Amino acid sequence: MPTPSALSGPSAQSVDPDHQPLLLVYDGGCPFCRHFALSSELRSGIANLRIIDGRADTELRRDLQKRGLPLADGAVLLQGERAWHGAEALRHLCALMRPSDPLLRLLVPLFDGPSRSARLYPLLLGARRLALALKGLPLDPDRP
Repeated sequence: MPTPSALSGPSAQSVDPDHQPLLLVYDGGCPFCRHFALSSELRSGIANLRIIDGRADTELRRDLQKRGLPLADGAVLLQGERAWHGAEALRHLCALMRPSDPLLRLLVPLFDGPSRSARLYPLLLGARRLALALKGLPLDPDRP
C-alpha cells in the first residue's frame, strides 16, 4: 500500500496534478466507512481512485498524523501533495463523482457544498463512533 510520501515522489510531481491518482484513506473498522469507500472505488465513476483501510496501515496513519491529518478525526483524500481531511475530503470526492450506486447518488448532492458538508459531516462521525463502539473498537486506532 502506498504511503502519502509514495504518492508525492518525483514521478508524481511530474504529472499534471489533476491527473494524479486519488487515494482515499478510510477507517476500515467502521462498516459505514467501508461501504462508502468500496462503493466509491467501484461505482463512483472516478477512474484513478484507490482506497486504503487506514486502520490496517500503521505506517500510513503515522504519516498522516505527522501531516496533521489524524484518521480518528475523519477520512483523508490525497492527490500528490494535496490533502483533504474530514468534511473537505468527502466534499471534494463527491464533487468528482459520477456515481452509478444509488447511495452515492443520494450523498453527492448532500455534500456538494462546503457549508453543507461541514454541517452534515459530524452526523457521519457520530454514526462511525456508534458503529465502532458496537464492534468494541477504539475511535482512534492508535489508542486502544
